[in-house]
Amino acid sequence: MTDIERQMDRRLERAILDLLERRGTAATICPSDAARAVYDGDDDGWRALMEPARRAARRLVTAGEVEITQGGRPVEPNGARGPIRIRRAR
Repeated sequence: MTDIERQMDRRLERAILDLLERRGTAATICPSDAARAVYDGDDDGWRALMEPARRAARRLVTAGEVEITQGGRPVEPNGARGPIRIRRAR
């Protein structure tokens, strides 16, 4: 992993936590919210950050900071397929 990739990982983790902090305690975000928050362009280049954002969310689950949900219920991060939401750990 390069320094640039590590920096992006940290930026995505921070974006997830910052976005959740600005919302209500029960609010959720989509990984795309974090990807858009850290992407510098105005085109759809943020899409390339979707998988890194999902990985950042999984690391934050491991750290006990957030939960990944589907259908409003927590799911195992590595077993989640399809659209996910991220919320503060309860």
